[in-house]
Amino acid sequence: MAGITNCAFRRLCREHAPDGLYVNEMVTARGLIERDRTTLAMVVFDAAEHPRSLQLYGTDPDTIGAAVRMIVAEDLADHVDLNFGCPVPKVTRRGGGAALPYKRALFARVVAAAVGGADDRIPVTIKMRMGIDAEHLTYLDAGRIAAAEGVAWVALHARTAAAYYSGTADRSAIAALTSAIDVPVLGNGDIWEAADAISMIHQTGCDGVVVGRGCLGRPWLFGNLAACFEGRPDPGHPELGAITATIRRHAALMAADGGERWAACEIRKHIAWYLKGFAVGPELRRALGLVESLAQLDELLGRIDVDQPFPAEVVGAPRGRTGSARQVALPDGWLADAWDGEVTPETLREPAISGG
Repeated sequence: MAGITNCAFRRLCREHAPDGLYVNEMVTARGLIERDRTTLAMVVFDAAEHPRSLQLYGTDPDTIGAAVRMIVAEDLADHVDLNFGCPVPKVTRRGGGAALPYKRALFARVVAAAVGGADDRIPVTIKMRMGIDAEHLTYLDAGRIAAAEGVAWVALHARTAAAYYSGTADRSAIAALTSAIDVPVLGNGDIWEAADAISMIHQTGCDGVVVGRGCLGRPWLFGNLAACFEGRPDPGHPELGAITATIRRHAALMAADGGERWAACEIRKHIAWYLKGFAVGPELRRALGLVESLAQLDELLGRIDVDQPFPAEVVGAPRGRTGSARQVALPDGWLADAWDGEVTPETLREPAISGG
């Protein structure tokens, strides 16, 4: 969720469900310990945000350990989540993200370094995929290793890295992992509506869910989830008038954090998700995609016919990244030894710049 789950968006989500855990954008361990300005600017939390959850990416155990010790010593966050699920080539070709759990011994060293760096002062969790591809599944081994090293929970996006965001999440894998380890398992993948979360828990026995693309343009989804988990009816989706007000609120929160020009540029991508399925018109959509100020945003939103119900055809429909399955970019010889514990030149070249 790089470029999405900044401080403003997390605050917007908390306004719908205060008790949720909202994870920061992914930052690199190297960028953190080198005090890269871009990275430090992303480690920002609202004064009322608790717990503060930071997602960390890295491939070198020493760097990961140092980053977690820095987080604890400088009180930068209350929770660290290690990203072993990212499938994008610039991450996997360096042995990071969804590629790293294939190297079981190296994976164990990275997780152990993070848990040791936390020293029982903050919880460390992991998020991972099922494996590199259908021939190289790692989630059961990785789950057992992570549990043995002391993580607080394991989240499984039930796709392989090769699947990318295509097809549907394999809930049977979540069920298998839940049965295989004695720490909580959170299911991830295709949580588009609150009912998807409830059915995933019932079908797999998992302890909770992680929402990714499902909240794009729908911060109220967390309120719907809270209602269903508490046994109340699902409130459903708002009408367009409430959604345009949410767009304006989202932009204002970002402007307060980063300035109006930055907020206007950032809100553009969110507008497409917010307005998906509504009758807005191509010219107005195009203008909203080029908005440059809050005043212009107000003027353009004012042109929308807000007397529209939520479109039934987009309920439960995917949002965000899609695409077909693809070959995973890996370092040379990565698949030769699944139990290799060494840090390779590729893993040492992890980027210092955060944000996915």
